[in-house]
Amino acid sequence: MSDWKQEVFEKMTKASNAFLGYPLAKDFSYEKFAPFLNICINNVGDPECPSTLTIDSKEIERKCVDFFTEILNGDPKKIWGYITSGGTEGNLYGLYVAREAFPNAIVYYSESTHYSVKKNLHLLKQPNIVIRSQENGEIDYEDLEASLSFRRDRPAIFFLNIGTTMTEAVDKLDKIKALIRKLAIKDFYIHCDAAFLGAIAPFVDNGPKFDFSHGVDSISISGHKFLGSPIPCGVVLVKRSHRDRVAHSVSYVDTLDTTISGSRNGLCPLFIWDFIQEKGIKGLKERAKYSQELARYTEQEMKKIGIPAWRNNEALTVVFPKPSKSIRTKFQLACDESIAHVICVPGITKEQIDELILDLKDDINNHEDEYFPNPYVIT
Repeated sequence: MSDWKQEVFEKMTKASNAFLGYPLAKDFSYEKFAPFLNICINNVGDPECPSTLTIDSKEIERKCVDFFTEILNGDPKKIWGYITSGGTEGNLYGLYVAREAFPNAIVYYSESTHYSVKKNLHLLKQPNIVIRSQENGEIDYEDLEASLSFRRDRPAIFFLNIGTTMTEAVDKLDKIKALIRKLAIKDFYIHCDAAFLGAIAPFVDNGPKFDFSHGVDSISISGHKFLGSPIPCGVVLVKRSHRDRVAHSVSYVDTLDTTISGSRNGLCPLFIWDFIQEKGIKGLKERAKYSQELARYTEQEMKKIGIPAWRNNEALTVVFPKPSKSIRTKFQLACDESIAHVICVPGITKEQIDELILDLKDDINNHEDEYFPNPYVIT
């Protein structure tokens, strides 16, 4: 390995070993797929339609889609999907087909929604209203009802968070559906951003209910967050009726154009399918259980030293007051205003949490001048 490559690799390895603040599983190794790096794998067009370009992994991509459709209680005859570049593209696709179904609709989403959604709405030029969030990050249903009441004559697109970015809060589908019935909203579309929890919720007790059996129209999930991948990726699932509305034939590649991008990454489906084959349902359940136990441990250890840490409903995300800059930098902690979080993804160890706790203890006693009174004291 040349000097510059070695330097970059060492820098990335050090950073990967240290971070605690982002939902990126890191207990994977895909070295066996190295030979595929010498092939331009291009999943152009619809994953269910062949193309004149056959250097693809569409067969594997369909297997991945079928797996997620199954765990999210969808009927393969009624649900369609493809492997995306990540949650942002999946959300863009859901909003795109929702717009085509209801061109005059208003999109409702909470202020805790991922920052990329505002960008997606701007790109699609969709009218939208931001709804207040509760303290835990969950959408404020009273504010949503008030907003809907003034616009009952307009179709509604509900963009729901199945795990918000900072606090892993879940917008409850049953409450949204209750509002739809109460206000007699006839035309509506429900998209679920399950970037992180989509691969976890089906395997935990009392997990959030948001799958196709509960009447949602589309779901976006990330592949590099809980599963793990060296390349950002994800899967979007939608009702076939929505996909059919945007499909058209392209003679150049002799296939249907149904996705956001033309040429698509054909390597990531191999990673996802390999994970599914190796771990299976049993492995995913064990993975979720371990991560929940680590999150529980993290919360308890923080509380032992006086930090008011908290979680939403057995979440993997532990929220606590924003610590000093040195700690935020060392552990690459994501922050929003006065809070920070640790996300206990697979690959993070108890030893790493213990190291963080030790540093936080020192931070409590020696917090930097940038702080007003000790940020860990509960007032």
